This record gives sequence, C-alpha cells and structure tokens, in this order.
Amino acid sequence: MKLLTKEILNQLPKLYATEDIKPEDVQVIAKFFDPMGSWTWYAVEFDGEDRFFGLVRGHESELGYFTLSELQSFKGKFGIGIERDRHFGKHTLAEVMEKQL
Repeated sequence: MKLLTKEILNQLPKLYATEDIKPEDVQVIAKFFDPMGSWTWYAVEFDGEDRFFGLVRGHESELGYFTLSELQSFKGKFGIGIERDRHFGKHTLAEVMEKQL
C-alpha cells in the first residue's frame, strides 16, 4: 500500500504551518497504523520530503515528529508493514486527541 498519495501530499500543510492554530481547527490529514501492533500515527503537517508532525500513539500518546522513511521501512510480525487507514475521514486534531488521550 502506498502510504503517501499525491492527494494526501497536496492536503498536508508544511511543517510549522499549524503551529499557532488551536487543535480544534487543525485537520488530521492521514492516519497510519501497525496492523499487527498498537502504534498509530496521525499526520498533521509534512516537510514535503520525509518528516511529519502529528499525534503519535504508542506506549504513550504525544505530539511529535515521525518520518515517512521509517514508516515505509518498518516490517512487523510476519513481515507486515505500516498501513494507511483509507477510511479515516475528516477529523480535527482535538477530536483525535480527545479519543486517544
């Protein structure tokens, strides 16, 4: 599965573009997840090359940076990699944080 499509890339604001915007006004553009584990990444911004900013839910939930290359290279149990939730829909960062924290 292609994690980052042209459509998603065109929707992602550049890094720091939403820095001064309230979480209830910031859109989560893509959701990535480990289908064999408990980690989930919610992308809010992208540097245009490799680095995302968003909510990372793993051992704990926190706002931070993660990279496309790391997501693409990860192979979990049975060699299954990270997937993109194609049915995620439109959600604000505040909505996702409320559900995940």
